[in-house]
Amino acid sequence: MTDTIKYLETLMQETQKPEAELMAQAFQTGVRQMWRERTLGRYLRGQITRQKAVELAGIDWVELAERQHKAMMEDLAWAMEN
Repeated sequence: MTDTIKYLETLMQETQKPEAELMAQAFQTGVRQMWRERTLGRYLRGQITRQKAVELAGIDWVELAERQHKAMMEDLAWAMEN
């Protein structure tokens, strides 16, 4: 928790924004990230289409998730062979 407080204090000094504004921005950023992760997870589990995932999360995030999933599956296949 002390690291978080230090980060907040540094951001307040560097941006000259009040604590309440930074906390609101942090909350919004966190919710967007949680939504994106949930969307990408649903896509990778086949619960939504690629197009829907792109609409909800953005093409860059979908492509990153696809690359990471492919790499994980390759690692898993390699581990199962050995």
